[in-house]
Amino acid sequence: MKLPETYEKFSLSLNRIEPNSQWSPALQSLWFLSKGNWNASHEIAQDLHTELGSWIHALLHRMEGDEFNAQYWYQQAGKPFSELTFDEEIKEIVDFILSSNKY
Repeated sequence: MKLPETYEKFSLSLNRIEPNSQWSPALQSLWFLSKGNWNASHEIAQDLHTELGSWIHALLHRMEGDEFNAQYWYQQAGKPFSELTFDEEIKEIVDFILSSNKY
């Protein structure tokens, strides 16, 4: 699977119509979210039964304004409730995926 090497290269991919089909579902979810497609991102994230999936799910519900639900998902991810901007947290998660060999 060919991942973008950096967050900047991930950002450049947002000019495409679809995410790279070889990317992990988590990275595809963040791609859709970065494109402003909350629903497509949520559809993917809710099927990721991992701490990473929970982290993305938490961000999605924080963006939605549902702090109670977001807090639940941050706990499932083993993360504190984020104080970052939405864009900063998206970058943080993308950087985590790109620096990990697991996703």
